[in-house]
Amino acid sequence: MTKYETVIGLETHIQLNTQSKIFCSCKADSWGDPPNTNICPVCTGQPGVLPIPNKAVIKKGILLAAAMNSEIRPVSFFDRKNYFYPDLPKGYQITQYDMALGKGGYMDIPTINGETRRVTIEKLHLEEDAGKTIHKPGRRLLDFNRCGVPLIEMVTGPDLRSADEAAEYLTRLRQLLRWIGVSEAEMEKGHLRCDANVSIRPIGSTELNPKMEIKNVNSIEHVRHAINAEVKRQIKEVEAGRKITSWTLDWDEDTQTLSKMRSKETEADYHYFREPDLLPVRLDAEEKDKVLAQLPELPLKRQARFEKEYELPTYNAEILTSERALSDYFEATVKFYRGEAKQVSNWIMNDVLGILNERGLSAPELQLTPERLAKVIILVDNKVINTSTGRDILRKVESSGKDPAQIVEEEGLSQMTDNAAIEKVCAEIIEENPSQVEQYQNGKKMVLGWLIGQVMGKTRGKADPQAVRAMLQKLLSD
Repeated sequence: MTKYETVIGLETHIQLNTQSKIFCSCKADSWGDPPNTNICPVCTGQPGVLPIPNKAVIKKGILLAAAMNSEIRPVSFFDRKNYFYPDLPKGYQITQYDMALGKGGYMDIPTINGETRRVTIEKLHLEEDAGKTIHKPGRRLLDFNRCGVPLIEMVTGPDLRSADEAAEYLTRLRQLLRWIGVSEAEMEKGHLRCDANVSIRPIGSTELNPKMEIKNVNSIEHVRHAINAEVKRQIKEVEAGRKITSWTLDWDEDTQTLSKMRSKETEADYHYFREPDLLPVRLDAEEKDKVLAQLPELPLKRQARFEKEYELPTYNAEILTSERALSDYFEATVKFYRGEAKQVSNWIMNDVLGILNERGLSAPELQLTPERLAKVIILVDNKVINTSTGRDILRKVESSGKDPAQIVEEEGLSQMTDNAAIEKVCAEIIEENPSQVEQYQNGKKMVLGWLIGQVMGKTRGKADPQAVRAMLQKLLSD
């Protein structure tokens, strides 16, 4: 049993999905664009220019602050964070320091043992991004496309206790960002970046020990691997009698190793002061209320409601609320269906998700609309078609956009319910397969499933499987 407790805090940089940058009209999302093609004198810090705040950035910041249970300050300020690095052309970054847009906050996340971990938010502020340094053998290249891209930086308290909890927090945060529509949150494109501050302490201790900051981690799984590697390293160091000193570490996923980048800076190193070229951000109460009115029911609350209102298992409710659009699709289908919500859940989980994955679509892009899905389920419930045919019709509706009833009529897919007709086909299958009949009558009851399959094939899937089973059992026992 381990003698140590892991203490983790995460710093996340969230790229807001605005059309333009935070202080100029340049295109914000330059993923895949040629280097230095989305720049102007403002975002590259040319002499004599003045920044102008993007109102859409402020609105998205308000939404995220509210979703994170943060107090939204009526007046906030921009500040200068001073440091020199080649990809920061101004020599400072415009950010927010002591009077940021959001104050405090928290996110509750489920843990693997079924409990809830409250992750506090120590900082939530707006800022501009720096550029990108590209390392080549013997030289460095600079791409300023990212300069001025709008970010929200969020810093958690030292509340997470394992790499798995850190991964869960990031998963829930990514879900939330997409849910409220403030960021695409794709880590591989740099929309969501994470640095992890990691330390260890003896179990039972409340002291916060020196922390190591892990940078350059570009996926949730990589965060998990990097934290686990650093925890093992720190335990090894402590048990060898050596002290942990604060460093910034670089994670190499290919080699699964950490290396020192530089000693860790403190806030005093940045010499913050108020940004003289920008006025305070003052939030009008009426405008703030308009923004907050756009905040939807949040994922965990919707999941809990689905479990209670629709009596769904936790697993189903969690899958159906993994994306806001999918949860909306489910609820819309339930309204059209007007039957047991669990039925709709089963069809979406077993069949619709497969179509979405196969075709690379999101729920709103489906031709299989909630109304059409409800119609297919009703056709099955009313025994017009069987379940197997219903599944085929889902894909035909998605491919053609036709109404399910129209497809049933055009292709003659109505279920065979005439007992005399079913009996005739069953008798033919029994006559054609004496060897299997003999096996069944000698006690090999599993053969019945094979015989049912033969009947279903002969009727092109239109016979009622339950009626076929009952008829075969009757004929084979005579």
